[in-house]
Amino acid sequence: MRLDIDNDLLTAMVERWRPELHTFHFPEGEMTITLKDVAILTGLPFTGDAIIDNSRKPEDGWGPLIQERLGFNMPTTTPVEGQGHPPLNAGQVSIPWLVDHIQMEVNIGPDTPEDQVERYARVYLIALVGGFLFPDKSNRWIQGMWLNMLLGDWDEIGQKSWGSAVLAGIYRELCTCSKLGAKQAGGAMFILQLWAWEHLPFLAPRDPREFWLPDDELRFVANPPYGFK
Repeated sequence: MRLDIDNDLLTAMVERWRPELHTFHFPEGEMTITLKDVAILTGLPFTGDAIIDNSRKPEDGWGPLIQERLGFNMPTTTPVEGQGHPPLNAGQVSIPWLVDHIQMEVNIGPDTPEDQVERYARVYLIALVGGFLFPDKSNRWIQGMWLNMLLGDWDEIGQKSWGSAVLAGIYRELCTCSKLGAKQAGGAMFILQLWAWEHLPFLAPRDPREFWLPDDELRFVANPPYGFK
């Protein structure tokens, strides 16, 4: 299901954020989003190696690495406006450009070779990380540190503490947005919205579906809030 971002709710949350304490101040007291919340709401791992930006842009650019890992060439010139997504911008790579090319070149099916499935999975992870978990304000570009990590060793990607990195990114964006003059927010704000729906259910829209809770009493729940699990 598509999750529509509630800008009014997120604006109200930012106005109640206190950077010096990393908590929301409500009339009833203080609350904050925790690592446990991120783990439950997203399923991201919170154990493993810390994610540290120790990468550097390759001396010959991203083109050869993308050619090696994803199997297609990155043009060295920017397309004419209106004729495709520009692939590069100050060392960043366009997520729509990568997605467009992988969709044109790879059709996933039962007989798809494993190397092509891996190429498709890498682009999916790039779109997931750059477009949802650590998006910039344009929601279009992926930074070099994420690109270098996701095009690196395949086995090491899942051994990172992604949950703690996402939580740190949310804290950073909340601290930045709470400053006077801030107008936009990046980061995984959809997680903050789900957290608000979960802990402040009177703010959540109602789900028209009905649920049976799989417990001993098999309790029936009709029209729960969207944060309901």
